[in-house]
Amino acid sequence: MGHLITVATCSLNQWALDFEGNLKRILESIRIAKAKGAKLRVGPELEVSGYGCYDHFLESDTYLHSWEVLAEILKSEEARDMILDIGMPVMHKTVTYNCRVILCNGKIELIRPKIFLANDGNYRELRFFTPWVSKKVEKHYLPRMIQSITGQFTVPFGDTVVSTLDTCIGCETCEELFTPQSPHISMGLDGVEVFTNSSGSHHELRKLDTRIDLIKAATAKVGGIYLYSNQQGCDGDRLYYDGCAMIVMNGNVIAQGSQFSLRDVEVVTATVDLEDVRSFRARCASRGIQATHTEAYERQDVNFSLSHPHTDGDLSVVPDKPRAAFYHTSEEEIALGPACWMWDYLRRSKTAGYFLPLSGGIDSCATAVIVASMCRLVVKEAAAGNEQVIEDARRLAGQGDANYIPTDPTEFAGQIFYTCYMGTSNSSDETRQRAKRLAGVIGSYHTDLNMDTVVTAIHGLFSLVTGKTPQYRIHGGSNTENLALQNIQARLRMLLAYLFAQLLPWCRSKEGGLLVLGSANVDESLRGYLTKYDCSSADINPIGAISKNDLKGFIAYAQKEFKMDILGEFLDATPTAELEPITEDYVQSDEVDMGMSYSELSQYGTLRKVDRCGPFSMFYKLVHEWGQHLRPTEVAAKVKRFFFYYSINRHKMTTITPSYHAEGYSPDDNRFDLRPFLYNASWKWQFSRIDQAADNLENSKDFGTASRSA
Repeated sequence: MGHLITVATCSLNQWALDFEGNLKRILESIRIAKAKGAKLRVGPELEVSGYGCYDHFLESDTYLHSWEVLAEILKSEEARDMILDIGMPVMHKTVTYNCRVILCNGKIELIRPKIFLANDGNYRELRFFTPWVSKKVEKHYLPRMIQSITGQFTVPFGDTVVSTLDTCIGCETCEELFTPQSPHISMGLDGVEVFTNSSGSHHELRKLDTRIDLIKAATAKVGGIYLYSNQQGCDGDRLYYDGCAMIVMNGNVIAQGSQFSLRDVEVVTATVDLEDVRSFRARCASRGIQATHTEAYERQDVNFSLSHPHTDGDLSVVPDKPRAAFYHTSEEEIALGPACWMWDYLRRSKTAGYFLPLSGGIDSCATAVIVASMCRLVVKEAAAGNEQVIEDARRLAGQGDANYIPTDPTEFAGQIFYTCYMGTSNSSDETRQRAKRLAGVIGSYHTDLNMDTVVTAIHGLFSLVTGKTPQYRIHGGSNTENLALQNIQARLRMLLAYLFAQLLPWCRSKEGGLLVLGSANVDESLRGYLTKYDCSSADINPIGAISKNDLKGFIAYAQKEFKMDILGEFLDATPTAELEPITEDYVQSDEVDMGMSYSELSQYGTLRKVDRCGPFSMFYKLVHEWGQHLRPTEVAAKVKRFFFYYSINRHKMTTITPSYHAEGYSPDDNRFDLRPFLYNASWKWQFSRIDQAADNLENSKDFGTASRSA
């Protein structure tokens, strides 16, 4: 009868414009899928070119090379006796589209353009592509290089489905799953039993459940088999595409791939029974009524079967059973996501390692521990025989040993990770020792310096030129003097970081330079509590979109999971910049300097970005949330203080170090959080409305009653 079919989806670590590497990974995924008995293979969105080409999608070269790669796939032996769902950009009638190309036995059966484009948050697909019209189908005239291979002159181009000898297949692409009127609804009502979804979906903390819930819901109502494919890795920018390829049937997870991995190719397969889809749908009479009123899709008939002739009679073939979806904790996500992103960035940049100014505080500590996590993943994959990881690790270690395989995370860290404590007279012995002990536990190549002579030289130069000698606040100086003296230290650290990053490998007779790591968290970036062009200025920042509270949770997790007892000292320490002199009566504190707590900053950030609140809306939300312990005028003062400092410091986001995207309220100015960087920081109209509302609330009878009851 041909009920049992084996299908495959995959996660590929594609790289923008790496056509040769992308082709290699696509063919490898097809080989693995075929070896597992699959007759249908689904790949990620725009897998041929890589998703993150951005404005390169406006260049004709990108489309030419994509067709050249597809030609190689069509000619390959791997492409025989399978249906392949391949993602690539296509120009149709001189208009560019984000497409799925369906292949079968050396022929193109269909080109299906994306209908609903992602155009919010990190995505700008409307800049590069045009959305197609639902159920519209035209002829596409193939390039001559493809005609010579397939013998075809034209192929169907549009929103249509594929009918095989035993089932019907429909395509959905990434964003289309997230829209209110997803194509799978009408396709399912029209008899499509197998849905393919090819995505370029990035990681964000605590967001995987949203994606999985949507995938499960896609077939929970209409029934069907849903194959979800995604990129996995750093495609060339701030995003980490977090894989998690999956197969879902009738609302149940059947197979699920990894969310974070150093593997370049991961294929997920499942054997399922088509009759389970048909019986699931037959149970619901109202579905049948809606199906009869659904406009039919044009179908492309393909003389091919997804089922093997022998499968139903082979009693050793057992359909895969439903299983629970797997989720990482947020602490595990921080340990794994940025670590995988950093590994891709390091190996693909062809540099010699990472350099981190290690201050003894929790932020640089978290960055260092993420590097340690990366080294642990490398050792684990090397032990599993991952040849690509071994090859990259061998090059990075630079020992000239053709048989080198990393077996110890601390040893490998000593080869590729450099840390430096850059102290001054304002630094404490506690932070210096914490940094030294942490470096020892991780295994980094650690240096320790005192840069007072450099700071004094800058002070002396300024005094020589101006005849003025600025003083710290505790010595009687003004706020202007105090800030300037702090910023000198911070900016000198950035200069020294790049000097040491260039020359430390040379000092060890190693080739190449190091990538400098930043360690400013998302809350400090939002508030602007950092010096422009200080150690927050680096090549990349793995924690730049992670909150202080989440970093603390991660360090507590790593303390136990990685057996690093030293991390407890970082959790107990008061966050401090150590840029002002320490006295018996005064130790600089970050939260005191900022005038707000890190917990408050997380709330401000979520309300400003995720909930899209301006000053007045934020006040009204917080006055109800905090009204039990703060007066309305106190809430008003906090909101106004935040927006004042946020706006006067927004210019710093224009030069902020590229950060791993992990948080929905990231202030990244590159393309995620598009705002002015010159504000009227008085917010006169908005703040006056807040003050008026706060006064009205405090003078109301309800407020007096609420205050007495509280």
